[in-house]
Amino acid sequence: MAAAMLALLALLLGLMAGTPARAQGVELPTFELKRQDGALTLDFAAHLVLPRPVEDALQRGVPVYFVAEAQLLRSRWYWRDERVARVSRAWRLAFQPLTSSWRVSFGGLNQTFATQAEALTALSRSSGWKLADLAQLDPGSSYYVEFTFRLDNTQLPSPMQISLGAQTGWTMGVERTQRVE
Repeated sequence: MAAAMLALLALLLGLMAGTPARAQGVELPTFELKRQDGALTLDFAAHLVLPRPVEDALQRGVPVYFVAEAQLLRSRWYWRDERVARVSRAWRLAFQPLTSSWRVSFGGLNQTFATQAEALTALSRSSGWKLADLAQLDPGSSYYVEFTFRLDNTQLPSPMQISLGAQTGWTMGVERTQRVE
């Protein structure tokens, strides 16, 4: 009981000290909100460690999808917080067995990489991602951003989605909430 309390205390102190967010195979060492060029932008970099079942599926040619979502919310004391903006991005990661290369697709763009590490690095970072125009923000109000980066299991082939309930290792993601300064 005492060991569990100490572990919980250490976790809380680590969160307050500003250590990188980490959860289920994803670490978020870089997360920064900026006001630039008349917009509120987001820079992030995640470090991914793929679980064994995900790696096995990729080696067999099954593509996996990662999604980053951000919501800009205005704090209100009298009602639910107001959503000012919501943005999302999705990446598709696939292994090409014939060429032994990795392909990352984003929007309509495809990029090929020689190694899995290079492909994961490309899909797990973004800079200058526009969340909202600064004109949308009221100077007298308080705002915060809720951010999520996760493996999107809903885009897997249907037979795999059915069998995921009994398997572990298919849940990976990280969440972060930060006040806009």
